[in-house]
Amino acid sequence: MAERLSQLVGQTVPLAPDCFGSEVKALADALPKRGLMLLENVRFHPEEERNDDGFAARLIADTGCTIFVNDAFGAAHRAHASTEGVSRQVKTSVAGLLMERELRYLGMALEAPERPFVAVLGGAKVSDKIQVIESLLPRVDALLIGGGMAYTFFRAQGLATGKSLVEEDKVAMAKGLLAKAKGKIHLPRDHVVAAAFKEDAEHRTAGVAETPDGWMGLDIGPITRMAFGERVRQAKIAFWNGPMGVFQMKPFAEGTLALARALADSNGTTIVGGGDSVAAVTQMGVADRIDHVSTGGGASLEFLSGEPLPGVACLQDAP
Repeated sequence: MAERLSQLVGQTVPLAPDCFGSEVKALADALPKRGLMLLENVRFHPEEERNDDGFAARLIADTGCTIFVNDAFGAAHRAHASTEGVSRQVKTSVAGLLMERELRYLGMALEAPERPFVAVLGGAKVSDKIQVIESLLPRVDALLIGGGMAYTFFRAQGLATGKSLVEEDKVAMAKGLLAKAKGKIHLPRDHVVAAAFKEDAEHRTAGVAETPDGWMGLDIGPITRMAFGERVRQAKIAFWNGPMGVFQMKPFAEGTLALARALADSNGTTIVGGGDSVAAVTQMGVADRIDHVSTGGGASLEFLSGEPLPGVACLQDAP
């Protein structure tokens, strides 16, 4: 990383042997004006994740730091020494340009979005996204749900789900969310089902009410791809987090890739919220046609849940 950074900035960026200590201090003291230094990984020290004040103080003291600029949005949802603790050791703590861009785009989804505002959530488990669903429901015009998490909602509707992934302890909660949504939640109408969880398994397309006993749903079907894609293309703001199926296996990738294409074709503001969704738009070669591709999966979800991010809350407003 130090070598690549040196190439990008056109000057040698030394890699420190640690993130604090006498050798680090000597390297910092020897830096020329506008010189840069890369510290070794702070997570080699357990004090980092404990947000230890003494560790944060040494990070600042041994590097001679007077201003803290946090540009690591992907770590902003954790109160660690290098993301939150150091802010208490200096007078000036501000956001970097990437952090500012993340907050501006994700803030569109929370503050005053243009209409229609469509959110698409996927991934394996609904339990990972309960707070996001509850936070987005009052704000969106439509919430499209795909991936493994859809099957807990199908079970809540009394549909047979075969061997598909279902969080039994979240079925009642899913039923409550459907009632609260008042028609805003849109689930797949058809899906690609397989006899086993493997790439070469026998598979076919079926309506969601026609899941064969012993089979499992691993992707959204062509009818759903068209319906979800149309919703996304017509949205003024579209936010997406989580794949529509097991897109790492080619027979079950088309739903996720179709959604990536739909976002790329949209004339509205498009935001992809980290994780596998980023991999999908990158795989499709359309990442440069998305308005904002977030660098933080967990951070973007916590932000959209309405939770304050410790790595952001500690920063000051500044010109």
